[in-house]
Amino acid sequence: MREGRYVEAVTDASLRLAPGECLVLVGESGCGKSVLASALLGLLPGNAETAGSARLADGTDLLAADERTLAETVRGRRVGLVPQSPAAHLTPVRTIRSHLRETVRELTGTRGRTAVRAAAEAAAERAAFPATHLDRHPHELSGGLAQRAATALALVGDAPLLLADEPTTGLDRDLVLRTVDELRAHTRAAGRALLMITHDLAAAERIADTVAVMYAGRIVETGPAEVFFGAPGPRHPYARGLLDALPDRAFTPVPGAPPELGALPAGCAFAARCAAADHLCRTRRPELSEGVACHRA
Repeated sequence: MREGRYVEAVTDASLRLAPGECLVLVGESGCGKSVLASALLGLLPGNAETAGSARLADGTDLLAADERTLAETVRGRRVGLVPQSPAAHLTPVRTIRSHLRETVRELTGTRGRTAVRAAAEAAAERAAFPATHLDRHPHELSGGLAQRAATALALVGDAPLLLADEPTTGLDRDLVLRTVDELRAHTRAAGRALLMITHDLAAAERIADTVAVMYAGRIVETGPAEVFFGAPGPRHPYARGLLDALPDRAFTPVPGAPPELGALPAGCAFAARCAAADHLCRTRRPELSEGVACHRA
């Protein structure tokens, strides 16, 4: 709810994620990607409401679970999270080593100083977090280091499902590649699954099995990564625009900006930015059909 009225931040989002699969959700800021991830773990603000269902393989409905269930049996254990703003999820008075040790004890049941220390250091190494910085506090870390610390914490529990919200923010290119490769390895091991939210389409291309494109709170295209990044390529004009904005392609940005979620047009939300839009596009909202929501696809 915003200013006394409800705003639909995400609408009719339907996704399926299989064990061993990586689904990458892409789109501009403000399109609802992080709201979707937060809803799955019950981390939305108190004035937010959810509808529908989000079921794990064992039938647990995340949207229907109460706070105690989410806190004690879901978060970290069955669904891990790499948050978009890692500094906000780290306790400022504790070192990264302390964060990791506590998480190891809580999520894995490991006891004994030596075993806990080894597990904590192994998690840091998997996330490319330097051992020389383990005894630093969050405020002593750069944005990239904080991001790697958050990734290390998310990997501790070996959760069957991992939600990674912009896990490569603030990282240089080599660390981006190393991070996505580790997330991919984590997904492949023991049939885990990964939902990654990112603006980095190059990283998405490296890791994705399936790509979903979100615009103005709706999924406008979804399909196999090899089709999206290869031939014939995406069918929705917005998805094509995202690819064309890459430096190794046309390097042409999508004109304009996404509409306010509280003031969506009657027709296609992308119509005002689309060169191919016609009267039908401006007056009737397209439904997702055969993987794309576009009258002209």
